[in-house]
Amino acid sequence: MKVMFAAAESHPFIKTGGLADVIGALPKALRDAGVDVRVILPKYRGISEKYRAKMEPVKVIEVPVGWRNQYCGIELLNYDGVPVYFIDNEYYFGRDGVYGYLDDAERFSFYNRAVLEVLPAIDFQPDVLHCHDWHAAVIPMLLDGHYRSNPFYSNIRTVFTIHNLLYQGVFPYEVLSDLLGLDGSYFLGVEYYGNVNFMKGGIVYSDHVTTVSPTYAEEIRTPHFGYGLDGLLNARADHLSGIVNGIDTKAYNPATDPKIFTKYRNNLLKKTENKISLQQELGLPVAPHIPLVGMVTRLVDSKGLDLVTRVLDEILYYDNVQFVVLGTGDEVYERWFREAAWRYPTKLSSQIKFSDELSRKIYAASDLFLMPSKFEPCGISQLLALRYGSVPVVRETGGLNDTVQSYNEETGEGNGFTFTNYNAHDMMNTLRRGISLYNKPEHWKRVTRNAFKGDYSWDISAQQYIDIYDKITAQAEPAQ
Repeated sequence: MKVMFAAAESHPFIKTGGLADVIGALPKALRDAGVDVRVILPKYRGISEKYRAKMEPVKVIEVPVGWRNQYCGIELLNYDGVPVYFIDNEYYFGRDGVYGYLDDAERFSFYNRAVLEVLPAIDFQPDVLHCHDWHAAVIPMLLDGHYRSNPFYSNIRTVFTIHNLLYQGVFPYEVLSDLLGLDGSYFLGVEYYGNVNFMKGGIVYSDHVTTVSPTYAEEIRTPHFGYGLDGLLNARADHLSGIVNGIDTKAYNPATDPKIFTKYRNNLLKKTENKISLQQELGLPVAPHIPLVGMVTRLVDSKGLDLVTRVLDEILYYDNVQFVVLGTGDEVYERWFREAAWRYPTKLSSQIKFSDELSRKIYAASDLFLMPSKFEPCGISQLLALRYGSVPVVRETGGLNDTVQSYNEETGEGNGFTFTNYNAHDMMNTLRRGISLYNKPEHWKRVTRNAFKGDYSWDISAQQYIDIYDKITAQAEPAQ
């Protein structure tokens, strides 16, 4: 089986969110299972020089973007056994950041077309093109519109993975012909209130659609979570699967992680040493027996920050607890957490920045990990918290519902604490339940043991993807 992954970002080269973690880890798990997986990314200016210096030029080609032809350099870097190809074009990608430019329609139209043009240039004929999120979503449509009559492409099948349906890549109608080079017969497949919707194109034209958790696969078929595409997703329900993400358990391993204070496997005393060291580093009172609640998050509404700001003063005033918050985002939340840390200097440390090292220290040091998301397609942070023995407190949505089971004091089952309604006081009461059980050693040992022993690797999920690849490549005809 040969598979090419097409995505806009991948750890460790360039990252804005969880998509990069998936593209950095899943190909390695698939290769371990015997699949010849390769990855193709834009070559952004923001990629570190230590990686750029190792890229080897492969070939230079021209890529059609509507009526124009554009330069496309192809460079290769083998990373952890995975061949990663980089699409070089300074005009489109030689700028700061990844997304958010006024010409994103043209930038990613070029990238989508380049993925297809590059394949014969690198002499790689995949059985499956696996495309991720809106930035790579029109590859299946371009394959159908420009390449199906070419024998090189005739048997290639496509999988499209939705990582977050909120971001769909909606652009003016003119993009269809001017940038994608397609006639009006393709408009119905991407039409969205008179515009062109890249995400819709991926859903319509791919052989199979996946998303990043079983619960999210159900949620996006409802009007509330479907963002205008729920009808289409219901129509394609027989070709829609939810596969929960995993994490790179080698890179995130408290027994070997060089970035945490004290390495440990499942030893709560060693974990407490991390708490003490973090308290010292952040200037919080050293209090090993006080529960420490961690949050590593983007400071935006979708992560449930409005619930947190509603009741955090009450929690910090009345409860014997400490909080550490790490993240950046909306200015209103950044300012709120800075001011709250000033009000409660002995109970709250607000770290308004991005730091991979500090995030790992928080996973290793915290006793509880709070994720009250409004929606969460899968979530990576709760899996990392579980891996490091920090017990998640989450809302039952998306992948949080699939990976965190509420602790049952009668049976001793469950690896976290959950609440259903998007309600600040439900969140507060659930967090307080976790705090109370922290002070009951017999229960705390059970719930942390359950957290430590879970399998958060990609192994099971990788096999589910392989099953989909096998199924669609066995089909006689491509999707229409």
